[in-house]
Amino acid sequence: MNGNPHTAPLAPHGIFVTGTDTDAGKTLVAAALLHAMRDIGLSAVGMKPVAAGAERVDGTWVNGDVAELVRASGVAAAAELVNPYLFRDALAPHIAARRKGVRIEIPRIVEACERLAALADWVVVEGAGGFRVPLDERRDGADLAVALGLPVLLVVGMRLGCLNHALLSAEAIERRGLRLAGWVANRVDPDMAAFEENQASLAERLPAPCLAVIPWLDDPRPERAARLLSPRNLKRWLDNLH
Repeated sequence: MNGNPHTAPLAPHGIFVTGTDTDAGKTLVAAALLHAMRDIGLSAVGMKPVAAGAERVDGTWVNGDVAELVRASGVAAAAELVNPYLFRDALAPHIAARRKGVRIEIPRIVEACERLAALADWVVVEGAGGFRVPLDERRDGADLAVALGLPVLLVVGMRLGCLNHALLSAEAIERRGLRLAGWVANRVDPDMAAFEENQASLAERLPAPCLAVIPWLDDPRPERAARLLSPRNLKRWLDNLH
């Protein structure tokens, strides 16, 4: 898939990280990717356009995923660019936005991404929830991904049911004219039966390379996950994205 002919990547180098579901490990993978990029000498900045769920820290509302991306980024950027929409309640974005009386505007997110692209070699954009999570009564995460026009990295939360979720997600990405550039197997269930067989089934069926396999981590820090990304393979993968 060469991408949607009606869209073009905003940044010369950018990645849209989506997942098979909530808690698939998107933040872990996105932040690990940022760390790994820094390790091979690239400047990179993370972005989470829409974040739901925050707690007050020293008088400021903070989302844990956004904070993790900021810590992993090698480039400092304004908070409103890194996270244009922050909601206190940990709800689906369209519900959180409705309760707050806010409309999520995709053009605002696109502009923020463009400005981040001017600051770093790479922009790593983490979506909210799964690929089709609603943003309002009509649009969803797929519409945001199309507007950004970036290659997609799919994080597969390895648990019972992941085969169906991963294949449906890959199909949805392709149907929207986007390039599935790769996927990551992230073991979120330490007791998952037939882990290797499921991983092999995905490798046979997903039309993109597996960038990394992350085993169950009792302490899932991005720095640990980053060590699972081979510098040589990562550089080759990045070179092939554009």
